[in-house]
This record gives sequence, structure tokens and C-alpha cells, in this order.
Amino acid sequence: MNADLILFNGQFHTVDRENPLASAVAISEGRFVAVGTDAQAMALRGANTQVIDLKGRCVIPGLNDSHLHLIRGGLNYNLELRWEGVPSVADALRMLKEQADRTPTPQWVRVVGGWNEFQFAEKRMPTLEELNQAAPDTPVFVLHLYDRALLNRAALRVAGYTRNTPNPPGGEIVRDANGDPTGMLVARPNAMILYSTLAKGPKLPLEYQVNSTRQFMRELNRLGLTSAIDAGGGFQNYPDDYQVIEQLAKDQQLTIRIAYNLFTQKPKEELADFKNWTGSVTLHQGDDFLRHNGAGEMLVFSAADFEDFLEPRPDLPQTMEDELEPVVRHLVEQRWPFRLHATYNESISRMLDVFEKVNRDIPFNGLPWFFDHAETITPHNIERVRALGGGIAIQDRMAFQGEYFVERYGAKAAEATPPIKRMLAEGVPVGAGTDATRVSSYNPWTSLYWMVSGRTVGGLELHSEGLSRQTALELFTHGSAWFSSEQGKKGMIKVGQLADVAALSADFFSVDEEAIKWIESVLTVVGGKVVYAAGDFEKLGPASVPVLPDWSPVVKVPGHWRPTSPMQAQVHHCSGPCGVHAHSHDRARLSNAPVSDFAGFWGAFGCSCFAF
Repeated sequence: MNADLILFNGQFHTVDRENPLASAVAISEGRFVAVGTDAQAMALRGANTQVIDLKGRCVIPGLNDSHLHLIRGGLNYNLELRWEGVPSVADALRMLKEQADRTPTPQWVRVVGGWNEFQFAEKRMPTLEELNQAAPDTPVFVLHLYDRALLNRAALRVAGYTRNTPNPPGGEIVRDANGDPTGMLVARPNAMILYSTLAKGPKLPLEYQVNSTRQFMRELNRLGLTSAIDAGGGFQNYPDDYQVIEQLAKDQQLTIRIAYNLFTQKPKEELADFKNWTGSVTLHQGDDFLRHNGAGEMLVFSAADFEDFLEPRPDLPQTMEDELEPVVRHLVEQRWPFRLHATYNESISRMLDVFEKVNRDIPFNGLPWFFDHAETITPHNIERVRALGGGIAIQDRMAFQGEYFVERYGAKAAEATPPIKRMLAEGVPVGAGTDATRVSSYNPWTSLYWMVSGRTVGGLELHSEGLSRQTALELFTHGSAWFSSEQGKKGMIKVGQLADVAALSADFFSVDEEAIKWIESVLTVVGGKVVYAAGDFEKLGPASVPVLPDWSPVVKVPGHWRPTSPMQAQVHHCSGPCGVHAHSHDRARLSNAPVSDFAGFWGAFGCSCFAF
């Protein structure tokens, strides 16, 4: 056998406990055929084998996000300005103004998830007046977690919100003393007002949606992601909103492997939705790049307990059990795996009552099912999940909402929210993810940083002892494969498995914890083909596709904010007249750094101060 691709002189962390480390791999027909020493891999070299020297890079299995709204996110990626990691309100507003000046009528400027005020040096959100000053004429929509949205005056006009507009169920249009909308929309407790308002904005035409999805996949590849499980989502209709991803799959242009769940769209008609889909969609239809994965994360609307830690925990309606049971009963009868969004233990208890009742009549008997999120699940309910053969997909929502959780429930409760170590100790399958793009960032390294450090993006320590880096990596690779019934097929660097790997910009296992959040991939391989390459490997990767339309925020801000040099990755903020402060633990380390290391960095922020 001659290999198609050999990667050698690397530090491979395989996530295979029988063979945890290697220096080289050989790949043939999209799968690993050798994992071991350089000599073992080179033994399969043929005349047409591509050989890449990794120059000692840390290499991991391709990351797999167990809960990512990739299909919906891809359709909108080119429309959205991203504030992930932006260090100050001043910078965020500058970016917003620049984009508003470039955005043609009738398009909006949209900032949708991936940020919070605690990441900013000012530790506050932008004000409505600041948004109006930055963009007096272009509509602006800024989504803050699941709790509120900020609209400038132009957006209020085009959205049609006036003093005569009634508050929708579960939402509030905040008004001034005269009764006029201020531009603040609040979810109390339902996020529908936020989603429905965002949906009022213009969509991209089909050609641009294709480009947008490709841009999003390339950004994910840049971060080392090679697989994702799409959890459906509000305003993501099947099959209409899947034509772009299906066309890309048909044209063999997918660079992320996607397993998708079908998310009900019609309140009070959920059972009809799933009866229709189980009759027309074959479970796991597709291939290793795009395949169906079952039902959820929404099974019935009455079971939705969206987390908003600024508000008291909502009680699910008393009708929930009666509505959920026939849907679960049908799915189990059809042997369709399912997932269910659940934040609070109180909701989980009631849901498990339904599952156990159905199981007594129609045994689950190994049918894959799982909860998403489960932030406050108790040990008793973890045991109930295990007894029914379920799993738990955890996400880094506490990295973005930990401060609010602590304020409402206390620091002690936050130490095990979610209780990942207890889940693992009980033997429950656990997969890691982000729940991007509406709340958390899609950046898997933000999630890995949170799991390892126990800290939020704003620096609040939720618990002093995080997961080991090995365990965190396992959850984002091998662990997530269980949730698409692909365990044994991917998630490890192991002979016979799909050849998906990422060579990293820094060694995940040795860098300081703060540096984890800045890790990227310099070489991403999916199915034995290079899909992204940068730095020393740039010439090995495919060329980037021009962004459409040319006014898209992605042209100027192609992804989350990030340093442009290793030195900048050590610093978060400036202590000078720009009003942004440095973290104290960075000052001592950098007090002797030459000004030249920072000139371009701070110059971009309009600051000439280097007083650390």
C-alpha cells in the first residue's frame, strides 16, 4: 500500500489510550493507515505520496463541536460583525462605525453573539446613544446573550416598533417616559422577541449564502475544527434552509463534517413535524460529510427552558409532559435518536419522568439520546440519564454568563456548573461544544480554555481546578463522536479512523492557560486533504474564496479578534490613555518588552501609551 499523504516530525496526541503519542501518520483513501514513528509512516511512501514535515508541531485529532448551529450560522456569517475577543467598548464601537459606513441600504449591521461586557476593559455594554452616534442612518442590531438586544433608531424604524406596538408574549419592548421604544428588547423569559426581530433583517441571496457558508467553514477550519453536530435552531426550516449545505455536499465543497438534527418549527404541531420527517427522512441518510442525526434539540416548544441567568428560572408549563410524551414515544418507536435542550435540573427532572414512562412501555434499549447543556443537573439525575443509556452534551455558556450565574445563585453553585467531572465519574458519555452562534463564540479554544482554567471570558474564576488538558481534548474529539453515533469512526488518530487532524500554532499541552484561547491551526486536514494552511504551511492549502458581497464585515473582520503576533497574545489590554487596563499578571512579564513589539498593535487602537 502506498499512502496518499504522510505527515511526519510532529507531536501527535492521538486521544487513543493504547497509543497516545506518535511522530507521524500515513493516510490512504481518507483514513489513517499508519500511526507511529517517522520510519513506520515513511515505509508507505510511494512515488505520488505527498509528504509534509510538521516541524515539531503539536497535532491533535480534528476538533468536533457537539452542538453548533453551523447551517444557520453559515447562511448569515457574511452578514455579521463579530466582537469575539474585542478588548474594549471603544474598539467595538469603532468597528461598528466602520462597518455602518460600508453597509448599503437596506442592509443592517448585526452583532450576533460571541461576546459579553465582561470581556471589555470598561466592563460595560455599549449604550444605545453610542450605537446611534456610531450609526445614525444604518440599522444596527446587537444581540447580547439570550437576554436582550440593542437596536439603534434606524433599526427601530425598519423593524416597525412604535409606541403602539404591544409587547409580544415572553418579551418586552423597553420604553421611555413618553412611551416610545428606547431600542432595548428584553427576553422575559422567552428569546423569541430577539429571534423574530433579527429575522426582520434582509437575507443574502442564494449565491451569497453559499459563499457565506464556505467562509464560515474556512474560519472553523482555521481553528482546528473538522466536525460539528448541527442542533437545528429557530427559523431554520427543513428542507428549505438546508439547500445550501446540500449543494455544497453535492459539489464536494464541505470542509467540515456535519451531522444534523431536525428541530421542530411549529408550536402545537411538533408531533406532526416528526411524523412527517420520520416518514420522509431515512435515519443517518447521507455520507461522512453530511448525514442526518435524529431529532432535536427542540422536541416541543413547551419544553424550552432557555437560560437567562439575569432572570429567575422559568417554570415550564404544566402541559409540557402531555406534549412531550407522544413525541418521545413516536421517536422511540421509530428508533430515531433525539436530543433535548435543558438548562435547569428542575426541567430535567420532569423530562426524565417522561422518558422513564415511555421506556417502561417501549424500552430505549440502547437508542442514543442526550440532553444539551444541563448546567444545574444533580448527581441523582445524572444517574437517571446513565440508567436510560443517555449522554450529556456540555457547552461553554458559563464562560459567557458565569458572572450572571454567580450573582443570582452564588459562587459555590458555580463551582460545578455544569458538573462535568461527576458526569464522567458516573460513566455518562460527554461531548464538548460551544452552542454558537447566538450566545457563545464558535471558537473551540475559548471552550477548551474555560474547561481547563475554570474562568470566564471576563476572567472570573468559577472553580479553581478545571479539567486536565487531556480530558478536555478527549471531550472535544472522541467524546463528541458518540453524539452522532460515529464512535470508532472518528475522534482519534488511529488506524482505520477518518483522517482528520489539526497541527497547532502552539502546544496545547504546555502553553500557559491564558495562551490557550489564542491557539489556531496552521494545518487542518480533513479526510486526508489539506483544507486550511497558514504560516510555514500556507502554500500547501487551498486559496481563500473572495468574500461576497464586497461590503461584508468578513472582508474587514474575517473572524474573531486575535493578536497578530505571539507577543500580543500575552497582553489583553493597555493601561494608557486609551482607557484599557493591562491584567496585573501580564505587567511584570512584559515590563521590559521593547516598544516596537507593541507599536502596530496599540496603534490600531489609536493609543500611543506603552506604560505597563
